[in-house]
Amino acid sequence: MIMRFLRVSLTCLAAGAVFGSAGAQAKSVKLEKTDAMIPSADAGIQLFVRNKHPAGKTSFPADKILLYVHGATYPSETAFDLPIAGKSMMDLIAERGYDVWLVDVRGYGRSTRPPEMSQPPSANKPIVQTPVAARDFGAAVDYILKKRGVSKINVMGWSWGTSTVGLYTSENNAKVNRLVLYAPQWIKKNPATAAPPQLGAYRLVSKDSAKERWLKDVPENKKADLIPPGVFEAWADSTWATDPEAAKQNPPMLRAPNGVVEDSNNYWNAGKALYDPGKITVPTFILHAEWDADLPSYLAYAYFTQLKNAPYKRLVELSEGTHTIMMEKNRMQFFRELMGFLDEEKPLALN
Repeated sequence: MIMRFLRVSLTCLAAGAVFGSAGAQAKSVKLEKTDAMIPSADAGIQLFVRNKHPAGKTSFPADKILLYVHGATYPSETAFDLPIAGKSMMDLIAERGYDVWLVDVRGYGRSTRPPEMSQPPSANKPIVQTPVAARDFGAAVDYILKKRGVSKINVMGWSWGTSTVGLYTSENNAKVNRLVLYAPQWIKKNPATAAPPQLGAYRLVSKDSAKERWLKDVPENKKADLIPPGVFEAWADSTWATDPEAAKQNPPMLRAPNGVVEDSNNYWNAGKALYDPGKITVPTFILHAEWDADLPSYLAYAYFTQLKNAPYKRLVELSEGTHTIMMEKNRMQFFRELMGFLDEEKPLALN
């Protein structure tokens, strides 16, 4: 079931319902791809960005530009631009006439890894907290604004990336056209009572633990066909390949900064908000899936109520999907709902 939560109404649709133009299959369009390293606000820190758009186009209006950022553990490129059945989510959006960008904040993917990541984890305190990530995201926004000659763009974050873009937007509404939050972080129901364990600068993640985390809370009889054949392996191989140190260990271990874990312990798991969604004053879309074990549905619903000053807001809950629905069998439902929000014209019109 797909549940659409609007400011004043709720509509339920069957998962196989027919969609309008927003759900139409994008026809094949030749795309141009550009990778670049751009400066952050801090000396010595470079950020990886990728851009895809229809070939031959160099000018885009603000409402046709989208910047995406990753979550807590893995980089943007290997999920958002992972080809599935020949096309990535980034491809599908670009084929609809969009100028699509992704960015890795420091410590992730191809962006600069802080020097602490070249030392043992225990040698330093956690690095790359959410305000740092938001500052890196802002550097990418400013780069795109200047390159395209626009004053604002659409922005999208997944998981921890929703806190990155949410915090950024709450402080920079004038630079954001529409905001997409895919599986948002929010305050947990039962705050932790015990002191969290001491954290190092970063953590090490194996492919096996990633697969286990992906399928957590999925009914046993639904696990076999949830992830399309070969997708987990392709995603894992490309993700671990972004860390030059991963293959030096057996099994390969991906390094991920612990700033996000520290923030979760100090805020979301402690009954406190890291930022105020009430300061967001742009149209906002929350996209979530029912089997999300990392950030369960109640968090998305609770966050929705905090968007008190968005001109309009929407929440869609997709069935038979996890935290990673963007790479699962129902990814086209995810795509159609996303484009329905981004493409929508005159959303508050009476007819």
